[in-house]
Amino acid sequence: MKESGGPGARRKRLALVTLCVTMFMSMLDNVIVNNALPRIGQDLDAGISGLQWVAEGYSLVYAALVLTGGALGDRYGRTRVFRLGLALFTAGSAAAALAGTIEVLVAARMLQGVGAALLTPGSLAILRTVFTGERERARAIGTWSGVSALGLSVGPVLGGPMVEHLGWASVFWINVPIGVAGLVLAARVLPDIPARPRRIDLGGLALSAAGLGALVYALIEGPSRGWTDTRVLACGAAAAVLLAAFLVLELRVPQPMLELRLFRDGALNAALLSGFMVSFGMFGALFFLPLLMQGVLGWAPSDAGYAGLPMTAMIVFAAPLSSRLTSAYGPRLPLVLGVSLCAVGLFGLSFHGERAHYVEYLWTLFTMGLGMGMTFTPVSIAVLQRVSPAQTGMASATINTLRELGGVLGIAVLGAVLTNRMTDTLTASLHRLGVPAGAVGPIADAPAGRGTGAAGALPAPVQAAVDGAFVDGVHLALRCGAGALAVAAVLVALLLGRARSLAAPPTGEDAHAGAEHSPADGPGVHAR
Repeated sequence: MKESGGPGARRKRLALVTLCVTMFMSMLDNVIVNNALPRIGQDLDAGISGLQWVAEGYSLVYAALVLTGGALGDRYGRTRVFRLGLALFTAGSAAAALAGTIEVLVAARMLQGVGAALLTPGSLAILRTVFTGERERARAIGTWSGVSALGLSVGPVLGGPMVEHLGWASVFWINVPIGVAGLVLAARVLPDIPARPRRIDLGGLALSAAGLGALVYALIEGPSRGWTDTRVLACGAAAAVLLAAFLVLELRVPQPMLELRLFRDGALNAALLSGFMVSFGMFGALFFLPLLMQGVLGWAPSDAGYAGLPMTAMIVFAAPLSSRLTSAYGPRLPLVLGVSLCAVGLFGLSFHGERAHYVEYLWTLFTMGLGMGMTFTPVSIAVLQRVSPAQTGMASATINTLRELGGVLGIAVLGAVLTNRMTDTLTASLHRLGVPAGAVGPIADAPAGRGTGAAGALPAPVQAAVDGAFVDGVHLALRCGAGALAVAAVLVALLLGRARSLAAPPTGEDAHAGAEHSPADGPGVHAR
C-alpha cells in the first residue's frame, strides 16, 4: 500500500485497528502497573520512592525521547520507526515481567518508554496518510483518541484482577502477545511512508533528557532525603540550567527537536495545555488511589480495579461526544468543560478518607471519567488543524511529550506534596506515641497500609498513624491537583476565546495552503 495510492476500505480499517491497538497498549501501560505497585513493593522490598520510579521510569524516558522519535520517523520513515518502537516496547514488557529486583524493573520500564517514544509520534502521522478525506480523518482521529483515553481508564480495571489472580508480572506479560500481533499487522497493512532528509537534534536530545531526569530525580528524592540535601539541590539547579539551555538551543538550530514557534499560536497553546494539565492531575490521582484502596482501605487488587469501571464507562461515553462537539462548536467547549470536570472530580475525592464508602465518592469517578473523555479528541483535532501536513509528526510528538511530561510531573510534584505532608503528620503522631524520631523516615517511606513493606508488621497504633498520615497527604495532593486544573481551565477558555477561527475546521483552501507551506515561512500554523 503506497502513500499516493488510496488504500482500500478494508486496509484502512485494519490500519486503524493496528494503530489503535498499539496506542491502547502504550497508554494502558501508563496506568495498569499502578494496581500492581503494592504487590511489587512487597515482593521487591520497595518503598514509595522506589515505586514512584517504577511509574516514572516509563513516562520520563517517553517524555524525553518522543520528540526525537518524531524526528527519527521523518528521517528514516515513520512506519519503519513505528515498527522498531513496537518491537522495543514488547521486549521491554517481557523484561519487566521477568524482573527480580526493583532496579531491573525500572530499567525494563525505561526500555518500554524508549519503544513507546518511537511508535507514538508516527501513529498520528500514519493515520493522516491513510485517511485523506477531512470527514473520515476526523472520525478516525476520534476513534484513535478515544481508544487512547480508554487505555488510561481500563488499566486499573484490568490490572486489579490480573495482579490478584496471576501476580504482578501479568500486567507486563499482557503486552507481549499484543505487541507481536501488532508487529504482524503493521508489516502487512501500514503504508510505507518515504523518509525525508532531516538532521537529528542530538544537542536538544541530550539537554532535554538530562534536564528532565535531574528535575524528576529532585522531586522524587526531595521528600525522603530532605529539600536541603546537597544531591537534591544540585539536581534541581542542574535541571534549571539544562532545560533553559535546551530552550535556547531549540530557538537557534535550523531543524529543532521542538519547534518553539508553534507556541506563538494561542489556540495551539490551549490545546497542548489541556493535554498537559489533565495528565498532571489524573496521572497523580491514578498513582495514589491503588495505594489508598489496597493499603489503607484494605481492598483486594480486584476490588480496587473494578472500582474504576465508572470512570471507564464515562470515557467510552464522552470520547465520541467530544468529537461531535468539536465538529459542531470547535474545541473550546469540550476542552474547558473537560478540564473543569477533572478539577471538580479531584477536589470532591479529596473529602473522602479511610472511612469512606464507595457509593459516597462514586460521583467523583464519573466526573473525572467524563472530564478525561472530553479532552483527548479535541486536543488532537485542534493541533492538527493548526499545523501543516509536513509538521504532523512533530505536532503529534509535541502532544505526547506534553501529555507524558504532565504525567511525570503530576506523579513527582503531587507525590512530593503527599510525602511532605505525610511525613509532617506522621512525625507529630509518632512523637505522641513515643516512637523515636529516627524511625519516622523508614516508616513513612513504606507504602501506606497493610499489604507492603515493613508497614504490615507495625503495631496497631503506629499502623493507624501511618494510615491517617497517608490519607492526609493524599487529600492535600488531590486539592493541589484540583487547583492547578481549575487555573488551567480558565487559561484555556481565555486562549481559545482569542482564536475564534479555530471553532470551524479549515476550508479546502486553508488545508491546501497548509500543505504548500514552506519551512521558510515559519512553523506552519494556519493564519487566524
